[in-house]
Amino acid sequence: MILTTDRIYVVIIAFFFFLQKTIGKIATCLELRSAALQSTQSQEEFKLEDLKKLEPILKNILTYNKEFPFDVQPVPLRRILAPGEEEHLEFEEDEEEGGAGAGSPDSFPARVPGTLLPRLPSEPGMTLLTIRIEKIGLKDAGQCIDPYITVSVKDLNGIDLTPVQDTPVASRKEDTYVHFNVDIELQKHVEKLTKGAAIFFEFKHYKPKKRFTSTKCFAFMEMDEIKPGPIVIELYKKPTDFKRKKLQLLTKKPLYLHLHQTLHKE
Repeated sequence: MILTTDRIYVVIIAFFFFLQKTIGKIATCLELRSAALQSTQSQEEFKLEDLKKLEPILKNILTYNKEFPFDVQPVPLRRILAPGEEEHLEFEEDEEEGGAGAGSPDSFPARVPGTLLPRLPSEPGMTLLTIRIEKIGLKDAGQCIDPYITVSVKDLNGIDLTPVQDTPVASRKEDTYVHFNVDIELQKHVEKLTKGAAIFFEFKHYKPKKRFTSTKCFAFMEMDEIKPGPIVIELYKKPTDFKRKKLQLLTKKPLYLHLHQTLHKE
C-alpha cells in the first residue's frame, strides 16, 4: 500500500502521541519512586523491583507495543505558576487584600529556569553585586523535590527592577540544609536601585500530588544589608509579600538563608 502524504502525517502524529503517553507514564513511575524514597512510612508504595520492570520499555522505547506494566496516568508537564496563581489554588479561603503575592507586569522577557545572567559591564564609580547563595535551612530539607530559588529585585510596590533569575536545582540536600553554592549577578548597579528596593529569594520545590512547582517560603534583603561578606536572613511564610506589609516568620527555629556578598567597584 502506498501511503499518501496526509496518511504519513497521521501515522507520524499518532506515533508521537503514543510515545509521549509512554514517556509520561514512565515519568509518573519515577515520581512515585521518588516519593516512596522520601516517605517516612515503612512500607514503600513503589518498590525498586517495580522500577526494574520499566527497563525493557526504555530499551525498546521506539518499538515497544505491549501493555504498560502499571495502571498509571501520564504525568503532565510541570506548571511553574505565575505570582499570585498558586495562592488561588492553595489558599482559596483566604481573601488577600491586594498586597501579598501580587504579580508585577511583564516588564522583562520570559526566563528559562536554571539560566543565570552574566555580570554587567563595569562602570567607573559604580558598584556591582554578586550574591552567592550557599544554603537554606529547612526542617524538612530532605523531602523537597527539585528545589531551586527564584531571585528578583522589587521596588516598594512589588514591581521588578531587574530581570528575574532562577538558580539551577540544588546541588545536594544534607540534614536540615539544601545546598546551592551558586552565584547570582545583580542586573543593576547598586547605586541605580530605587530607595526602598529589596532583593527577594523565593524557595520553590515540585509537588508531585498537585503537579506544580510551589513556593515554600521566601526571604529578602534590603539595601542597607548590602555589605561584603557572609549574611544570614530570616525565612517567611508564603505567599511572597513583595510589598513587605504582612510578614510572618516561617519558624521560630534558627533556620535561615545563608548568603555571601561580593561588591565589585572600579
